[in-house]
Parts: sequence; C-alpha cells; structure tokens
Amino acid sequence: MDSKLLELLVCPVTKGSLTLDREKNELISRSARLAYPIRDGIPILLENEARTLSDEELDL
Repeated sequence: MDSKLLELLVCPVTKGSLTLDREKNELISRSARLAYPIRDGIPILLENEARTLSDEELDL
C-alpha cells in the first residue's frame, strides 16, 4: 500500500489514524479497536467488514 495514501486515510468510525499491518494485510484503528481488510490493494473501510481486535492484538 502506498505510504502517501495511508497518510490520507482515517478510521471511518473515530476519524483517527490507521496503521498498516503488512503481515495480515489490514489497516488497524487502535482507537476503534478494528482491523479493516485490504483486498486486491484496496482498503475496505466499512465498519461491517472490519474485525474487532483482541486485547492481545492491541498490545503488540
């Protein structure tokens, strides 16, 4: 994912910043405790498509 695009994207729930998890191919919103998938290079920033992050994942 392009780093310039990542700088522009925000969490649709909290409007907070997102971080890229390259291993899982997801954008992480720590403030919303959600991980948004990236499919075919396209971030899917829909709350109903995101998965909830566990406490263990947030500690990483």
